[in-house]
Amino acid sequence: MSQLDDQIRYTSSHEWVRQQDGLFVIGITDYAQNLLGDLVFVELPEVGTAAMTGSECGVVESVKSASDLYAPVSGEVAAVNTVLETQPELVNSDPYQAGWIFKVLPNDVAEYEQLLMAADYQKLIASE
Repeated sequence: MSQLDDQIRYTSSHEWVRQQDGLFVIGITDYAQNLLGDLVFVELPEVGTAAMTGSECGVVESVKSASDLYAPVSGEVAAVNTVLETQPELVNSDPYQAGWIFKVLPNDVAEYEQLLMAADYQKLIASE
């Protein structure tokens, strides 16, 4: 069973979002990293670029496959987790903390409220 946190929101494309200090911290879910397997590369978005809800903004690559990373909210990329450039396995070992991928300064905080709550995300992954 995948780890879920009631304090964060989720997307149907398996990203998670946590509000922190006026920013949205974003990564991939425990479920997604389990499906991908051992990550070997994370392509990070560039700081200062615009992220648009649903648009591609990076790639996570494992020994099995590569998967696009989608922006769950719109805004400006404010920070990226550069540690992942040399330690992409942090996404596997700690997807909700050390394995965060990027942070966004949101255009509209209300977009967060439209994302899936943990119980809804659990139903989604149970149906896959």
